[in-house]
Amino acid sequence: MQLFDREHQILATHAEFIRQVVQFSQNAAMRPQLQQILQSAKESGWSALVVALEQILKGERNMNQLRGLDEEDQVIAEAVMRGLQDPSTLPETGQQASPSMAGPGLAHMIQAAASNPQALILVGQMAEQMSKAGGDMARLAGAIRPMINGERDENKLSRGMGEQGRKLLRDILEVLNEEKFIL
Repeated sequence: MQLFDREHQILATHAEFIRQVVQFSQNAAMRPQLQQILQSAKESGWSALVVALEQILKGERNMNQLRGLDEEDQVIAEAVMRGLQDPSTLPETGQQASPSMAGPGLAHMIQAAASNPQALILVGQMAEQMSKAGGDMARLAGAIRPMINGERDENKLSRGMGEQGRKLLRDILEVLNEEKFIL
């Protein structure tokens, strides 16, 4: 059950990305946007995933090509592969991912956005989705820009958040405050 829960969390966290890869790849007019999000993903440290996705989009459906990917990348690549074959299998957007799983991923995206314009675009799109969710997610979306700019004061960033939002924020700040992520 734990593996399923982990896979569900990954799919919920990356649903929009997965859906965009599938939808953009199936529409010739959207190919420039597809290349843009793949380039952003590559620049955000997802190079191995992008290589696998490019192979999948060229029609290669051999599961062996997913060997060597970490768990998160493998789940994303498999979801894209399934979605290309049957769009009804694509993960729904707007599902809530567990905050304990999301913090480190958000921290890495925020860090990348501080120095990479493409990553900044990706984070901006993610923040827009978070804003639409309302509540703590919307408040956290409002804290992303200050964190990109180097703000690390939990009290300033968590204004108006409930305990669940504060927990997610603490998880993000814990990773951002590690020595290797200090701006």
